[in-house]
Amino acid sequence: MFFAKNIKFLRQRRKKSQADLSEQLGITRTTLAGYEKSVQPPFRVLIKFAEYFAVSIDALIRYNLQELSEFQLSQIEDGFDIDVTGKKLRLLTISVDRKGEENIEMVPLKAQAGYTNSYGDLEFIGSLPKFSLPFLPKDKTYRSFQIKGDSMLPIPEGAWVTASFIQNWELIKDGTPCIVVTQDDGIVFKVVYKQLVKNQTLLLVSSNRNYKPYEFPIKNIVEIWKFETYNGFEIA
Repeated sequence: MFFAKNIKFLRQRRKKSQADLSEQLGITRTTLAGYEKSVQPPFRVLIKFAEYFAVSIDALIRYNLQELSEFQLSQIEDGFDIDVTGKKLRLLTISVDRKGEENIEMVPLKAQAGYTNSYGDLEFIGSLPKFSLPFLPKDKTYRSFQIKGDSMLPIPEGAWVTASFIQNWELIKDGTPCIVVTQDDGIVFKVVYKQLVKNQTLLLVSSNRNYKPYEFPIKNIVEIWKFETYNGFEIA
């Protein structure tokens, strides 16, 4: 339980004194000091803290917010409800065709460094090559990523993996092949096993057993896409 640490951390990030925050929440300074020393608040007070800091109650209690990335913390301070499971990390930027239907944007190897920095930039997303796959259900958002290396054989290097966007990371089934977009380590294609509650990481496993599994912290992940299909066409 991280409630006490989290409210103190968030209060200090906003440069609020205990007196300032207690006045804004309608509680006494002594009461707030008690909460910051691990006194358990009633549910109605939990709601007040969650609404004030724009953080879900679940995240406020169960996760150490000091371990979030600066990007996620800045999103909180901008008024977005950040949930470390990825459920409300951000709005997905997409492009549409002339009929108003979503495109499948293609992210080639040469654009992947730019993608990790500009995935929320509508102009950048709109500049990517696009195609469509009529057989895919239209109730999902898709994107296609070119794969580097041979860690996911039999899918070959250079193949295009088309995947569907996962909004809620808690719904990922262990053993699901996914495209994982990270802040500092690029875009990887791996079989995913959740370790969200255990240590806030994903275990990333290659189908090619020459590559060892490794843990990756969720605080450094910005998008996860579930594998749907792949092909080997080339684009100019």
